[in-house]
Amino acid sequence: MTAIDIHQIRKILPHRYPFLLVDRVEDYEKDKWLRAIKNVTINEPCFQGHFPHRPVFPGVLILETIAQAAAIMASLSLGKEAGEDTVYLFAGVDKARFKIPVEPGDQMVIDVQMLKKVRGVWRCGGQAKVNDKLCCSMELLFTYQNL
Repeated sequence: MTAIDIHQIRKILPHRYPFLLVDRVEDYEKDKWLRAIKNVTINEPCFQGHFPHRPVFPGVLILETIAQAAAIMASLSLGKEAGEDTVYLFAGVDKARFKIPVEPGDQMVIDVQMLKKVRGVWRCGGQAKVNDKLCCSMELLFTYQNL
């Protein structure tokens, strides 16, 4: 088992508060798969408006959490760390489905799998689960660029 804490994640991803969404990597295999954790708390800035009477973690942020986990997997596979001159960019999202809402107090377990890599573009599958129940699944395309 190869765990990665938030300090190491901050070296890999250029994201910072409030947009760094992955809290921990539980395990991974280079170029194959990665399992990560996102702890959802009532202190998330999005809950001020989504929705004050019944906080629900926005679907687009679930997609972003999955994308960040995929970018960590790619970074670990490339042996790259974050820098001011590098960035991971979304190239597409396919087959996104939302099954159950994610609320404060939930812990999302994010699983991403490498599907294909062609000329610097990755296609990955990803799922987010809470208590072993699927809350979101998707496929994403992204690329790594030097600025």
